[in-house]
Amino acid sequence: MNGRVSRILLVEDDDDLAAGIRDNLLAEGYRARVVGDGDAGLHLATQQRFDLILLDVMLPGIDGFEVCRRLRASGNDVPVLFLTARSGRDDRIRGLREGGDDYLTKPFDLQEMLARVAAILRRQRWYAGEGAEGMLRFGGNEIDLLRYCGTDRQGVEHELTHKEAQILKCLADLEGQVVSRAQILDRVWGDGRYPSSRTIDNFIVKLRRRFEVDAARPEHFHTIHGAGYRFTRDPVR
Repeated sequence: MNGRVSRILLVEDDDDLAAGIRDNLLAEGYRARVVGDGDAGLHLATQQRFDLILLDVMLPGIDGFEVCRRLRASGNDVPVLFLTARSGRDDRIRGLREGGDDYLTKPFDLQEMLARVAAILRRQRWYAGEGAEGMLRFGGNEIDLLRYCGTDRQGVEHELTHKEAQILKCLADLEGQVVSRAQILDRVWGDGRYPSSRTIDNFIVKLRRRFEVDAARPEHFHTIHGAGYRFTRDPVR
């Protein structure tokens, strides 16, 4: 996305709402494509490259959750911002579990939507930006941050979720520094509403289990009580 216009796919079956969103995206300088059902959205997302998908949940054909699930299952990691009239906590959690990056409940303010769009694209530029480190090596582990996979010191291969890879990059970018949970939430999710800071702890536990010799005595992913986490690539013996 370095210097080029971001391409956004809008999957929304309400024609009036879709037109309003599209006009606002174009006014902000984005390129926008609009389709009105889940099958068409999934097809277009797999055939063309987009920087972001604005995805309604309640769609003709397959719903937005299923569109996102199939994209993630195919290895497509384009950011997804769900747009939905469903405001229940379970629906928000499901959207994030299916691989969504954010969740906006209808009716919403168009300026808030544009702010969310800008924040997601900014995080994506940070993650895949020019000069980004693709390989992360520490303690005999080798992590491919661009392919979301890694090999531990025993040669066992592990798949990473997009969020796990982003958290790793966030910590590695600030190696040796104490990184607060709020910093991680801001960099990886963009705000502190979804999920809770406790979710960060759970992600760190999973990373330790795969990439530490002894998860109970970590050498790379250190908890700094009351402050956050610190990543150490080469621990002092």
